Amino acid sequence: MANSTGAAAPSAISFRELLPDPGASGVVPEEAYAYPAGLDRPWVRANMVASADGGAVGTTGSSRDLSGPADRRLLGILRGLCDVVVVGAHTARVENYGPVRPRPAWEHLRSGRPASPRVAVVSRSLDVPEALLTEAPEDARTLVLTTDRAPADRRARAAEHADVVVVEGASVTPVHVIEALAERGLYRVLTEGGPHLLAEFVAAGLLDELCLTTSPFLLGSGPPRVVAGGPGTPGAPEHGSPRSTPVRLARLLESDGNLFARYLRD
Repeated sequence: MANSTGAAAPSAISFRELLPDPGASGVVPEEAYAYPAGLDRPWVRANMVASADGGAVGTTGSSRDLSGPADRRLLGILRGLCDVVVVGAHTARVENYGPVRPRPAWEHLRSGRPASPRVAVVSRSLDVPEALLTEAPEDARTLVLTTDRAPADRRARAAEHADVVVVEGASVTPVHVIEALAERGLYRVLTEGGPHLLAEFVAAGLLDELCLTTSPFLLGSGPPRVVAGGPGTPGAPEHGSPRSTPVRLARLLESDGNLFARYLRD
């Protein structure tokens, strides 16, 4: 998912509830998407957008092609609710990520917390957008998770501006991510992908919730799904077929032809 630059004014957007209360209007998304109360460990929520036929990116290679005003508004609310936004380095580059900017509308959502959530970026090579390193506020410093095989000069450069977590081995696993967030008390987790990082969380059994926007477009064959990864890629099963993870549809909203589903792990 991309940042929400250019979103329409919240007052111009409304959501209609289809489930669990069909026909309800005046839905308050901040309440509908509230994290569970009293968390004592990270709760991992993913927010992704897909076309009606399952594509995760549009014609330019970005998820922004599929995102309209209602989706961008909901993205902003989910960011306002979370403690940290987790993203893979490839998605951060393609979607031109920077630090999450605070919004006046978040003040009641972030009482007792920094004005904006931190960004945690997962990168083996430490090829991350410069803005994530140099423009984050001191109380919401970017968290960079990498491996001991990353270039030493890039690790030193990142450590000048961000909090760097170095793990042993070839890759940063979802378990490493969760442990680093738990140590910092970052329990309300929002991952925005990309599809390969999301596949790793699903394969590890560490995804608690999926917020999926279905955008009213048909893309045809070619684009990746919101969860992607072939044999041999991180998140792919070593033997046999992929494991099926049951989820239940907790809420379904509609706005301007877009469907907004909230799935919870069963």
